[in-house]
Amino acid sequence: MSVVPADVLPGSVLAVEEPAACAAELGPRARLWPSLAAVYRAQLSRARVARIPLLFVATFQSVGIMILMRGVVDDGAEAQAVVAGSSVLVVAFVALNLLAQYFGQLRASGGLDHYATLPVPPAAVVLGAAGAYASFTVPGTVVTAVFGCVLFGLPMAHLWVLMAVIPLAGAALAGLGAALGLLAPRPELATLLGQLGMSAALLLGVLPADRMPEAVRFTRDLLPSTYGVEAFARTFGPHPDWAFVLGDLAVCGAVGVVSLVVATWAYRRAAVR
Repeated sequence: MSVVPADVLPGSVLAVEEPAACAAELGPRARLWPSLAAVYRAQLSRARVARIPLLFVATFQSVGIMILMRGVVDDGAEAQAVVAGSSVLVVAFVALNLLAQYFGQLRASGGLDHYATLPVPPAAVVLGAAGAYASFTVPGTVVTAVFGCVLFGLPMAHLWVLMAVIPLAGAALAGLGAALGLLAPRPELATLLGQLGMSAALLLGVLPADRMPEAVRFTRDLLPSTYGVEAFARTFGPHPDWAFVLGDLAVCGAVGVVSLVVATWAYRRAAVR
């Protein structure tokens, strides 16, 4: 009778212990930027067909408001405020209103569970969806700005500022919309909050600030899109003060960072419930 060591037996625990330990090792954690790009592309392709009609509605709404205001406001600073506010209103309609509805429905339907099972950071989900929705606002915002300049006789030399206004205002409003949708207990309430936010952007952003009461002006300063409107409106003058323009854009960007951080926290909170 021969004696065989236990560690060479095929069925022994010692023989399979080392391969099992190797098989239990997990892959590397998904990085933020590749995950963000993947979520952005997925959201962009998914919402492309469904959001184009809504983008047309947002653009038509802003153009209609400028036509109505043409017979009310005077030329100069008031016309500049109307054109700038109507252009940023397109961003508010899509990035704030529609994103609040999307995350509200996603939470109610259990769609957050799908994202929770994917190996992507929560920040990538929020930033990817916000970036995709903000991207839809670019054509409508540009069309609205050009039409407003033609309607009110404003110069178009500095329309390139929209390249900074759209992403910064879009980030601030998209973060706010995502947070409202994720924190609302019901999708109907998320839709209501999104509509109220867009109405605030309409009333406080399009109407000239000089005609508002002092209390309303203070409320206007709390709205994230206000600083994007102010930055864009300053560029219509013959000699824009670029220091104030950059200051308004910096404030808008800082508010955007804060709102996206809050939206990421709201996503974590909603995903674990």
